[in-house]
Amino acid sequence: MRQLLLVLASMLTLSSLDTPTMTIAGTTPDLPMRLVQRLNCNNPQTQAAINECRKLSYQNADKKLNQVYQQLLSTLESSRKQKLIAAQVAWIKFRDTNCEFERSRYEGGSIVPTIYFGCLENSTKLRTQQLQEYLKGDP
Repeated sequence: MRQLLLVLASMLTLSSLDTPTMTIAGTTPDLPMRLVQRLNCNNPQTQAAINECRKLSYQNADKKLNQVYQQLLSTLESSRKQKLIAAQVAWIKFRDTNCEFERSRYEGGSIVPTIYFGCLENSTKLRTQQLQEYLKGDP
């Protein structure tokens, strides 16, 4: 329920940002289309932008992790593949639970997404490094 409220609050915050509007031919003038402002993650100016940039950064780290994971899986024989899969499932559960705990300290604050996605990103990068080390060694 709290997550739903956070999502709704974020949506309200984002929808209330002062963004230019315009109408497009063939649309109803009283239903303007909002222009999406380009997100500058090199210098985010609002907490909402910081939160979104941290989310994007985590998503990039997660993509990298999945690439390395798939690469490592392809080098292993069946019995070791099963062990890696089990380890990865357990690691994901640990990471997510640990990051839930870390963000709980700031529950209700606008910084919660930044804390949560930062934790996910850092943990994911560490796991990626671990898997890369396995790739370097004898699989």
